[in-house]
Amino acid sequence: MDYEGSNSNARKSDLNTNTPRLIRFLGGRTTMFVLLSILLIGLIILVFSHVAFIFYPIKVFFSTVVLPIILATIAYYLLRPILRLLERIKIPRIWGIFIIFVGLIGLITLIVFLIYPFLKGQFANLIDEFPTYFNQMLIKVDMFLRTSFFESYYKDLNININSILDNGLGNIGQFFTDAVGGIASGITSFISALTGFILAIVTVPFILFYLLKDGEKLPRMIKKMLPPRLRDDADSILNDADHQIGAYIQGQILVAISIGIMVTIGFYIIGMDYAPLLGALAMITSVVPYLGPLIAITPAVIIAIVTSPFMLVKLAAVWTIVQLIDGKFISPQIMGKSLRIHPITIIFVLLTAGSLFGVAGVVLGIPGYALLKVVFTHLFKLLKLRYNNYEPDSAMHYEDVVQTKK
Repeated sequence: MDYEGSNSNARKSDLNTNTPRLIRFLGGRTTMFVLLSILLIGLIILVFSHVAFIFYPIKVFFSTVVLPIILATIAYYLLRPILRLLERIKIPRIWGIFIIFVGLIGLITLIVFLIYPFLKGQFANLIDEFPTYFNQMLIKVDMFLRTSFFESYYKDLNININSILDNGLGNIGQFFTDAVGGIASGITSFISALTGFILAIVTVPFILFYLLKDGEKLPRMIKKMLPPRLRDDADSILNDADHQIGAYIQGQILVAISIGIMVTIGFYIIGMDYAPLLGALAMITSVVPYLGPLIAITPAVIIAIVTSPFMLVKLAAVWTIVQLIDGKFISPQIMGKSLRIHPITIIFVLLTAGSLFGVAGVVLGIPGYALLKVVFTHLFKLLKLRYNNYEPDSAMHYEDVVQTKK
């Protein structure tokens, strides 16, 4: 019997030795396994492309629920630290959620009745005066170029600023006529989108309540649905994903508020018009890295150029100080290096997500990338472990697999 067992093990060893390492790595024993796997994947893609209409209701369902779920998730990560703090001082979770909702209602009421009317008035005034600011800016830039070092190059372009302004003012009526026609033709889609947004806002409090109540149990429920062998890896992925998303949302909101406050105070100090509105714009756009500050400073630059050249210098000084304080002190302390995303990668993610999903992609591109990075990082670690198992030469093993096992 021992002889037969050793003979069987020898045959298995010979089979493993004769099988190419790539095929064994993929989980098969023969080349036919790989070919059949590729054929099966191709058939699945072909069938799906012909019956995609079957999944249309699922697509509508996800497109309907994705907005309230995203809004509720953002609110959940912002309010979870407060709920945990209330639980530490022996307040039951349900009562803690009740206190949080009452505080939210009070905060929203304060914003609606005190802050919103003030900002709305400033915004309306800025919209009325912005064409004048823009025309004056063009005139000043034209005068500067005609008396500067670039005078000869600028004259070669043969640009008549007065003609441009006259044509622009003359086309305003046609522009508004076309805009009204476009709005009238798209009124149905606008009402549909508005209805969906209102329904999303209405459902957010209910989703947020259950997230605050049972959100801590969700990872355990997901792990229970997985086979026992996968639960440790799933636990690691879920914990890292929770940490990445929570750190990004909480940190980015705090950074945005800090930038808005600093910009408002700085603009008040230098006497910039519409300082609160420009500070609020800086706060809102700061949630988008790199691109947000460029959007926020554009109207401020136009106002500064029209006001005086010295105002432009003061604006540059305030903006530089705000960016230095944010880059050297606020963001490192609040955000830390939890995401570990290279700036070039952030720019590419923003451009790609913006092209695919519009404004929502720009806002949610970075946290979405962080979540995918966590998942694929763990999958790559598992891939390295599997590779080492089928690599007979120890010199060709990945070096950090031992640390991964620990």
